[in-house]
Amino acid sequence: MKKLLTLLCAAAFCMPLAAGSKIDGDARRRAEDIVSRMTLEEKCRLIHGEQGKSEYADGFHIMPNDRLGIPAVRMADGPQGVRNNTRSTYYPCGISLAASWNRTVAGGVGGGIGTDARARGVGIMLCPGVNIYRTALCGRNFEYYGEDPFLASETAAAYIGGMQSKGVMSTIKHFALNNQEYDRHRTGSYADERTINEIYFPTFRKAVEKADVACVMTSYNFLNSVHASENAWLIESNLRKWGFEGIVMSDWTSTYTTYGCLVSGLDLEMPHGDVLNYEAVRGFVENGVVDEAQIDRKCVHILQSLIAYGFLDNEVQDTSIPEDCDESRASALAAALEGPVMLKNDGVLPLRRSSKKIIVLGPNADRVPFGGGSGSMTPVEGRNVTLYAGLSRLRGYKVELMDWQNPDYDLLRKAGTVIYAGGFDHDSESEGFDRTYELPEGQNETIARLAEANANLVVVIYSGGEVDVRPWLDKAAGLVMAWYPGQEGGTAMASILSGAVSPSGRLPFTFWGSLEANPAYANYHASDNPSRRKSDRKFAEYKEGIFLGYRGMERFGVKPLFPFGYGLTYSSFAYSDIDVATAEEGLEVKFKVTNTGRCRAAEVAQIYLAPIGSEVLKPSIELKGYEKVALDPGKSVTLTVKVPYSSISHYDTGVHDWVCDHGRYRVQVAASSTDVRLSEEIVIK
Repeated sequence: MKKLLTLLCAAAFCMPLAAGSKIDGDARRRAEDIVSRMTLEEKCRLIHGEQGKSEYADGFHIMPNDRLGIPAVRMADGPQGVRNNTRSTYYPCGISLAASWNRTVAGGVGGGIGTDARARGVGIMLCPGVNIYRTALCGRNFEYYGEDPFLASETAAAYIGGMQSKGVMSTIKHFALNNQEYDRHRTGSYADERTINEIYFPTFRKAVEKADVACVMTSYNFLNSVHASENAWLIESNLRKWGFEGIVMSDWTSTYTTYGCLVSGLDLEMPHGDVLNYEAVRGFVENGVVDEAQIDRKCVHILQSLIAYGFLDNEVQDTSIPEDCDESRASALAAALEGPVMLKNDGVLPLRRSSKKIIVLGPNADRVPFGGGSGSMTPVEGRNVTLYAGLSRLRGYKVELMDWQNPDYDLLRKAGTVIYAGGFDHDSESEGFDRTYELPEGQNETIARLAEANANLVVVIYSGGEVDVRPWLDKAAGLVMAWYPGQEGGTAMASILSGAVSPSGRLPFTFWGSLEANPAYANYHASDNPSRRKSDRKFAEYKEGIFLGYRGMERFGVKPLFPFGYGLTYSSFAYSDIDVATAEEGLEVKFKVTNTGRCRAAEVAQIYLAPIGSEVLKPSIELKGYEKVALDPGKSVTLTVKVPYSSISHYDTGVHDWVCDHGRYRVQVAASSTDVRLSEEIVIK
């Protein structure tokens, strides 16, 4: 069925989202007054982290000024919980939040970390990380929100909103195109303007325009030959023009020249004043190379942000909040229940009660694995629940832990089910280096042998992304991606494997089945380019452009092993009654979802827009909306998903702005990027 839909004029496509910044005129005027009374040396002390021998010289404080009433404001990593000299609630990692496709869950984790931060006197959290997933190799994929900018944007906005509702400043990072960890100080990311705006900017932009994020952290890499911390095009020509009035800070030790950082728009150098110290800055000001007003502007950005959050007037720490908080633990469990993705189930799950044993083994069977670097942390004492511990608490099951490096194959053959918990950990997947595609420690060989010993093998993978499953996938009966599920992960996974809770996660990236199938594969690894060699820099060229991930399936003629948005449950769902209408702010896609199975489960209904005969080069489909809904057996619900007019546009490099795309489209309601259930054709004039 075709519909003629008349939309707003193209100008509406560039309208910013309603945000309501915490920084108002009073905060700005108060900040300007304080700066007017500061000496140049005091200004320079404010624009870099604490250094020296004071109690705040740990690399995680904004420097205090007692004369002017500016306190030392404490910062802390990280995305999965408060770290840096403290124990805290350990939440599921970023890729798990994206895999939940649940804004409420993401907001709950953000709010939980905000609550934990307030209990510890932390005013600025250095999270979330939102760099787009290009391939499985990036060592920090586990911190991020997958390959799709819309899903990542929605997840980030909810997380930031939850955190900042607790009075804690959130820092979105790493701005921008920091999509690999390999040699990150010396690697340049090279991409065209359209690709940058359509794929790599949207999450940051929505964080500014919708979530009013307080801080933005720049990245280590060069962006088109200029380091991010010194990149005025990145900061001034884009970030500030989106309406961002908060603090732009460097990543730790990612500043390289004094002049570059003075004129780029960077406000705060962390962790110390390596290039923005008084001695280095003074000469540029005294000689007239840099106007002191540029330093003033940095100070105003910092102070008006601290004022807006009340840090100049009130204690950051809320001593009424317990450090081991019931609300935080509940948020961690809720997120851990919704992130895992079941990719294969040949009838082995949910686990059956029988007289036969369930044997659990593998490197991650009796520990809580986590990704390394700033995403790691130390949980509250006694709160970690391993997979084995979680399964052992189930009633009616006989569970035994086995040494995976010295397995007893006679026992394995007699077991009712074998659960192998493998994947990566903080030593093999971390900040500062990329990881392998293959599972470490000879795990692929072990899994293959286990599958030969027992046909009822369930493989549970802990990782930040895709792994090589080719050596054993056809032999294993079940496969679940558990990500890094945090301190409640063992409890959550036991609930899912036993069937007490149906798995409800969906892939936030395309699981290609091989590195070579990924459209970004040939462009991912940085390499020396003789025609542009400068010193020892390396170059990562984003030649796949806007056709990243599932967007590149048709363009490059590749098919994934498991598509973006895919995930199994213990039930089944039917879709019906599609209707697409126009509203003041965009399309409204209405349809019915029915649970046609035998148990309560959740479905993630995904809305894709598919251009028909477009004159503009575009992906064949793009995610534009989604809703997750839990239903009892036989129950139905009618959902309405709104698709804003800004979604029906592309970034035009000729005018350096977003332009409306008129023409014919299919509005597709789908269970994954390759599983379209309903479709309606529309014409946009």
